Amino acid sequence: MVFSSAVFVFGFMPLLLFLYFLAEPKYRNYILLIFSLIFYGWGGVNYLLLMLAVVMSDYVFAIAIAQIKTQKIRKLFVVFSVVVNLGVLGYYKYTNFFIENINHFIKNDIKIATIVLPIGISFFTFQAMSYVIDVYRGDVAAQKNPFYVMLYVSLFPQLIAGPIVRYTDIERELQERKHSVTLAASGIKRFLIGLSKKVLIANVLGELTDICLKTSQPSILSWWMYAVALVLQIYFDFSGYSDMAIGLGRIFGFRFPENFNYPLISRSVKEFWRRWHISLSSWFRDYVYIPLGGSRVKTGLYVRNVIAVWMLTGLWHGASWNFVVWGVGFGVLLLC
Repeated sequence: MVFSSAVFVFGFMPLLLFLYFLAEPKYRNYILLIFSLIFYGWGGVNYLLLMLAVVMSDYVFAIAIAQIKTQKIRKLFVVFSVVVNLGVLGYYKYTNFFIENINHFIKNDIKIATIVLPIGISFFTFQAMSYVIDVYRGDVAAQKNPFYVMLYVSLFPQLIAGPIVRYTDIERELQERKHSVTLAASGIKRFLIGLSKKVLIANVLGELTDICLKTSQPSILSWWMYAVALVLQIYFDFSGYSDMAIGLGRIFGFRFPENFNYPLISRSVKEFWRRWHISLSSWFRDYVYIPLGGSRVKTGLYVRNVIAVWMLTGLWHGASWNFVVWGVGFGVLLLC
């Protein structure tokens, strides 16, 4: 189910809004959780169970970290969380990538596995993992109620396409939040802006890129048209989904972080990445770049940190060498 589908706009959302605002405040989180699970389970019950297994494992890890005083054991549970989350992400997203490379470089003939990538797995694993790390760092207290942790990770507006919301962003709002006509109207407006970006601009540009690729007489003009249309399509599609997520969050009393800040008017590569997919850039900064030492290290280590972060950023976007080269290329540009 996607935000721009008729099922979502004319079925899922009206029913959710009716039941949510009709219910007493103490029941609203449970209604939101049930509908979030239905939203994700719409694509397959097996993947819903997978997400719930990841969430519950991180819930247990966070509780253990909060209760155990020995630093080495606390750190061990953080490692468990990282291994579980990256293991799940790695299996579903990168197994065939590694098999293809083994077959190519070692000349083996390992069969490609039949693995369907669960929708939103790159987002919910990062959110669940960041929650455990934040508990370990002392940035948030471990949540004792598993339903709150489950709602945090599975909250449907940001589940499939971001922004990557951290537990610290909505910790208070999960337990108590305010609703108002003004906030709901603002959310509806933001949702409609995002929906318009997706349906009226991104989808139309997608048709244009298909025409440019399928033309029987390609020219320099058609390739330039394709390049410009593709950039705009990606931007309006992705930022449109972020707008819809932020708008939906406001309707239900949540304030999600902004994910795009007019990146196409940037004057440099550094400025562009401060404006594009902000939640992902800040995630890698806080959970990878700074723990590696950031810029407060010797030149060689600084170069390593930047390249490592951008190589991982490339891999996060897709399981292919094109994305690795894309990420490393941006890392080099940022170092220049």
